[in-house]
Amino acid sequence: MGNAAVDADVDCLVVGAGVSGLAVALALVEAGRKVTVIDAATVGSGASHGNCGTLTPSHAPPLAGPGTLRRVLRWLFTPDAPLYVKPTLDPTRLRWFLGFARRCNTRAYAASAHAKYALLADSRQRIQQWVAQYGLACGFAETGEDYIFRTQQALDHELADVPLLRSLGIDVECLDGPACEAQEPALKPGIAGAIRFRGDAALRPDHYVAELARVARERGCHVFERCRLRALEDGRDGLLAQTSRGRIRARDVVLATGAWAPQLARAVGLPWLRKAIQPGKGYSITYSPPAVLPRRPLVLIEPSVCVTHWRGGYRLGSTMEFSGYDDSLNMRRLDALERGARAFLHEPVGPEVQEKWCGWRPMSRDDIPLIGRAPGHAHLWLSVGHGMMGMGMSAGGGQLLADLMLDRAPAIPTAPFDPARFG
Repeated sequence: MGNAAVDADVDCLVVGAGVSGLAVALALVEAGRKVTVIDAATVGSGASHGNCGTLTPSHAPPLAGPGTLRRVLRWLFTPDAPLYVKPTLDPTRLRWFLGFARRCNTRAYAASAHAKYALLADSRQRIQQWVAQYGLACGFAETGEDYIFRTQQALDHELADVPLLRSLGIDVECLDGPACEAQEPALKPGIAGAIRFRGDAALRPDHYVAELARVARERGCHVFERCRLRALEDGRDGLLAQTSRGRIRARDVVLATGAWAPQLARAVGLPWLRKAIQPGKGYSITYSPPAVLPRRPLVLIEPSVCVTHWRGGYRLGSTMEFSGYDDSLNMRRLDALERGARAFLHEPVGPEVQEKWCGWRPMSRDDIPLIGRAPGHAHLWLSVGHGMMGMGMSAGGGQLLADLMLDRAPAIPTAPFDPARFG
């Protein structure tokens, strides 16, 4: 909608028009709730825009693992490393990192993986159902995904996770170098091996988010762009939202603001969110397609580069940078994406650059999203902290929160996602 003033009484207000917010909105609308969505910018303009669009139950293992702190320390003075933590004295960030560091052990690693897999697997199938049910024009395809390794050392390290992955129910196939090269002509010679996840899928992320908005609107959802939430106050039988375009009185409010949740923490009465979530900056470059395209999405493990494509586009993405809310486009990190691709692919880049992008992912301390009622608040609900998996968790997370709000039995256990573990 345009920039007209808003002064309204609504049933349910969703704050955030990214993939998580729109998925919640659609699930609520389908359940009979009247929903209004607001966003400080435009539909899908945050982390939903520049990611690689892969739907990957295979990515259940969290960032925090037994070897993560060692990698952080090794790359501390390498600003273009795949995982980079900018040194800081900021007490809020330091508290987050301390909590994150405590998760870097085998037991916590497995617990997070189990929780993430439940949501990712449910969402993977639910997205496919939504594509068919709503006719979402987003290039969805059951592609699978390959992890590609140039060194035996890196392959052996990743193979150690295979028993955990298989115990979760993930379809894992291991390929040696010659078999991998024979099946994937886009790869240069010298591959050590690959791990294939046949159950993964992919779509074009910006089209998927736009389609969610379209379907929600067609079912009566109102979407107000460039409408910034400034504060939440207790109101009669609900909450009063003060926004940049007026007041909105709502029976229920859902906070689905991605990496901006910590910046709104005090304004919505949840100061502990600043310690629970930090922005993790990711990068991508989108090109017109090269002549030789991979047959399925690839993750080039050593440089941590995801390679994916759709009709008319080809994207290199990934990296994780903890540098607070620095929104500068770091060319060294973009160059690292291209360097990584050149080591693996015959045609690593396309003939024309369409977009260079960076954006913040909302990283929770345990790499599990916060989905449920905000502690101590009867009418405030959260769908935040999805990390790098917001696209893949979207439909499952949206349905999970809708079920909780409607007091219905969700499809998966809810305890791991309960925001009360932080609040």
